[in-house]
Amino acid sequence: MRPIRRSEHETRVEMMPLIDVVFLLLTFFIYAMVLMVRAEVLPVPLESYVSSAPAEPRASIAVTIAIDGNIYVNEKVVLPGEVGDEVSDALQRDPNAAIYFVVEDGEANVDRGPLLTSTWDELRNQGLEIFLVGAPKELDSNATK
Repeated sequence: MRPIRRSEHETRVEMMPLIDVVFLLLTFFIYAMVLMVRAEVLPVPLESYVSSAPAEPRASIAVTIAIDGNIYVNEKVVLPGEVGDEVSDALQRDPNAAIYFVVEDGEANVDRGPLLTSTWDELRNQGLEIFLVGAPKELDSNATK
Protein backbone atom coordinates (compact mmCIF):
# COMPACT_ATOMS: atom_id res chain seq x y z
CA MET A 1 0.00 0.00 0.00
CA ARG A 2 1.21 3.33 -0.94
CA PRO A 3 1.42 6.03 1.74
CA ILE A 4 -0.57 9.19 1.22
CA ARG A 5 1.62 12.15 0.85
CA ARG A 6 0.63 15.22 2.63
CA SER A 7 2.55 18.35 2.25
CA GLU A 8 2.93 20.30 5.44
CA HIS A 9 1.06 23.59 5.22
CA GLU A 10 1.94 26.46 7.42
CA THR A 11 -0.88 27.35 9.85
CA ARG A 12 -2.34 30.81 9.17
CA VAL A 13 -4.74 32.96 11.10
CA GLU A 14 -7.21 34.60 8.73
CA MET A 15 -8.05 38.15 9.85
CA MET A 16 -10.79 38.95 7.33
CA PRO A 17 -13.56 36.86 8.97
CA LEU A 18 -12.61 38.31 12.36
CA ILE A 19 -12.84 41.86 11.01
CA ASP A 20 -16.23 41.06 9.43
CA VAL A 21 -17.61 39.80 12.75
CA VAL A 22 -16.25 42.83 14.65
CA PHE A 23 -17.87 45.27 12.21
CA LEU A 24 -21.13 43.31 12.33
CA LEU A 25 -21.18 43.60 16.15
CA LEU A 26 -20.22 47.26 16.00
CA THR A 27 -23.04 47.96 13.53
CA PHE A 28 -25.53 46.11 15.71
CA PHE A 29 -24.62 48.07 18.87
CA ILE A 30 -24.64 51.43 17.09
CA TYR A 31 -28.08 50.70 15.65
CA ALA A 32 -29.33 49.55 19.07
CA MET A 33 -28.11 52.82 20.66
CA VAL A 34 -29.81 54.90 17.97
CA LEU A 35 -33.11 53.17 18.71
CA MET A 36 -32.73 53.77 22.46
CA VAL A 37 -32.54 57.57 22.13
CA ARG A 38 -35.90 59.25 22.72
CA ALA A 39 -36.55 62.75 21.49
CA GLU A 40 -39.07 64.14 23.94
CA VAL A 41 -40.38 67.26 22.29
CA LEU A 42 -43.90 66.77 23.60
CA PRO A 43 -45.93 66.42 25.76
CA VAL A 44 -45.77 70.04 26.79
CA PRO A 45 -45.91 70.50 30.56
CA LEU A 46 -48.27 73.06 32.00
CA GLU A 47 -46.04 76.12 32.10
CA SER A 48 -45.76 78.79 34.75
CA TYR A 49 -45.84 82.46 33.77
CA VAL A 50 -44.55 85.47 35.70
CA SER A 51 -47.07 87.76 33.98
CA SER A 52 -49.99 85.66 35.10
CA ALA A 53 -53.00 87.10 36.89
CA PRO A 54 -55.94 85.26 38.38
CA ALA A 55 -58.81 85.00 35.93
CA GLU A 56 -61.95 86.91 36.77
CA PRO A 57 -65.18 84.88 36.72
CA ARG A 58 -66.50 85.05 33.21
CA ALA A 59 -68.23 82.75 30.79
CA SER A 60 -65.61 80.64 29.05
CA ILE A 61 -64.96 78.35 26.16
CA ALA A 62 -62.19 75.82 26.82
CA VAL A 63 -60.23 74.44 23.89
CA THR A 64 -58.24 71.50 25.26
CA ILE A 65 -55.68 69.25 23.62
CA ALA A 66 -55.81 66.03 25.63
CA ILE A 67 -53.08 63.48 26.22
CA ASP A 68 -54.74 61.06 23.81
CA GLY A 69 -54.53 63.67 20.99
CA ASN A 70 -58.22 64.55 20.94
CA ILE A 71 -59.25 68.19 20.78
CA TYR A 72 -62.14 69.23 23.01
CA VAL A 73 -64.22 72.39 22.81
CA ASN A 74 -65.66 72.52 26.30
CA GLU A 75 -66.59 68.82 26.71
CA LYS A 76 -67.23 67.97 23.07
CA VAL A 77 -64.64 66.13 20.96
CA VAL A 78 -63.98 68.07 17.74
CA LEU A 79 -61.96 67.25 14.64
CA PRO A 80 -58.87 69.47 14.15
CA GLY A 81 -60.31 71.35 11.15
CA GLU A 82 -63.63 72.06 12.89
CA VAL A 83 -62.34 73.78 16.04
CA GLY A 84 -62.83 77.29 14.66
CA ASP A 85 -66.43 76.60 13.61
CA GLU A 86 -67.29 75.05 16.98
CA VAL A 87 -65.77 78.01 18.88
CA SER A 88 -67.64 80.47 16.63
CA ASP A 89 -70.92 78.66 17.35
CA ALA A 90 -70.21 78.82 21.09
CA LEU A 91 -69.38 82.55 20.80
CA GLN A 92 -72.70 83.20 19.05
CA ARG A 93 -74.49 81.68 22.04
CA ASP A 94 -72.40 83.75 24.51
CA PRO A 95 -70.51 86.68 22.84
CA ASN A 96 -68.74 87.73 26.07
CA ALA A 97 -67.13 84.34 26.65
CA ALA A 98 -63.36 84.10 26.98
CA ILE A 99 -61.50 81.44 25.00
CA TYR A 100 -59.03 79.45 27.11
CA PHE A 101 -56.48 77.25 25.35
CA VAL A 102 -55.22 74.31 27.44
CA VAL A 103 -52.71 71.55 26.74
CA GLU A 104 -53.20 68.67 29.15
CA ASP A 105 -50.10 67.86 31.18
CA GLY A 106 -48.66 64.36 31.03
CA GLU A 107 -46.82 61.80 28.94
CA ALA A 108 -48.48 61.33 25.56
CA ASN A 109 -48.09 58.67 22.91
CA VAL A 110 -48.98 61.06 20.11
CA ASP A 111 -47.16 64.16 18.94
CA ARG A 112 -49.39 67.05 20.01
CA GLY A 113 -47.15 69.77 18.59
CA PRO A 114 -48.80 69.92 15.17
CA LEU A 115 -52.24 69.88 16.83
CA LEU A 116 -51.22 72.77 19.07
CA THR A 117 -49.86 74.95 16.27
CA SER A 118 -52.63 74.24 13.77
CA THR A 119 -55.38 74.82 16.35
CA TRP A 120 -53.76 78.03 17.59
CA ASP A 121 -53.35 79.25 14.00
CA GLU A 122 -56.95 78.39 13.12
CA LEU A 123 -58.31 80.35 16.09
CA ARG A 124 -56.00 83.34 15.55
CA ASN A 125 -56.98 83.52 11.85
CA GLN A 126 -60.56 84.11 12.95
CA GLY A 127 -59.37 87.15 14.96
CA LEU A 128 -60.20 85.61 18.33
CA GLU A 129 -58.50 86.59 21.57
CA ILE A 130 -57.10 83.43 23.16
CA PHE A 131 -55.91 83.04 26.74
CA LEU A 132 -53.22 80.43 27.38
CA VAL A 133 -53.79 78.49 30.60
CA GLY A 134 -50.84 77.67 32.87
CA ALA A 135 -49.89 77.34 36.51
CA PRO A 136 -48.86 80.58 38.30
CA LYS A 137 -45.13 81.02 38.77
CA GLU A 138 -43.61 82.26 42.00
CA LEU A 139 -41.82 85.57 41.61
CA ASP A 140 -38.17 85.58 42.59
CA SER A 141 -37.62 88.60 44.87
CA ASN A 142 -33.96 88.88 43.77
CA ALA A 143 -34.90 88.98 40.09
CA THR A 144 -37.15 92.01 40.47
CA LYS A 145 -34.50 94.18 42.11
